[in-house]
Amino acid sequence: MIRAINKPADNTLEFWQILLVIGGGFAAGLMNALAGGGTFFSFPALLAAGIAPVSANATNAVALWPASVSAAWALRRELKRLPMRAYLLPLVIAASVGGLAGGLILLLTSDQAFYQLIPWLLLLATLLFTFSRSLARLVAKVGPTQSSSPRLGPVGFVCQALVSLYGGFFGAGMGIMMIASLAISGRTQVVEINAIKSLLSSVIYSVAALTFMLAGAVHWMALLIMLPGTIAGGYCGGLFARRLPDSWLRGLVILIGWSLSLFYFYDVYS
Repeated sequence: MIRAINKPADNTLEFWQILLVIGGGFAAGLMNALAGGGTFFSFPALLAAGIAPVSANATNAVALWPASVSAAWALRRELKRLPMRAYLLPLVIAASVGGLAGGLILLLTSDQAFYQLIPWLLLLATLLFTFSRSLARLVAKVGPTQSSSPRLGPVGFVCQALVSLYGGFFGAGMGIMMIASLAISGRTQVVEINAIKSLLSSVIYSVAALTFMLAGAVHWMALLIMLPGTIAGGYCGGLFARRLPDSWLRGLVILIGWSLSLFYFYDVYS
């Protein structure tokens, strides 16, 4: 039985809170389209709007759900080249089990306990984003040689399940974790890795989002306000993707990530 403390008690928002949620959603959609790290904008915006931590995280996950599904659909051609039974199906099972477990753990966590974890989760996500390129290069060097007919072994299954558990629980920084996990399981082509990552992200977000909605943990008004913002932000990000230097965008996300981490460490532990 999910404790009532994790359910949003009031779905009403004031005008300034509405603007904050729209702005956070727009910034998240924009940054996800340009450089990634959108959760650093949308999740804190929901918290600042007065939404309880667990509900804010659940609402944020549901808001990101449609984008993950559409990305997986757009890259479906690359997925057709991979064997279903020996590779993709075990990965999907691992993502489903991990995403469900992560979502349930979140729902069984009190708002107070989750709030204590927020600085550490943001710090982990910031570290992953900051050193994502170095980590990707390191994993590529030590990873196994890619085979033409891949099979998912026990190590790859466990790695993906653990990444999915984290994704169902929080999600920020999950992308680089998944890239490392896929490299460990033998994938080396960037387009292929992105396609698999999009598929598994859509599975994780789908399972977690359905769990959150069935448990009544979603702040529906905030969700309905944020979704148009994320869509508009994603569209604008697509328009500007070729005009803005990637290094500037990554620098902005890293700056925001470290600033938020320090702020929440001070707010929680001061």
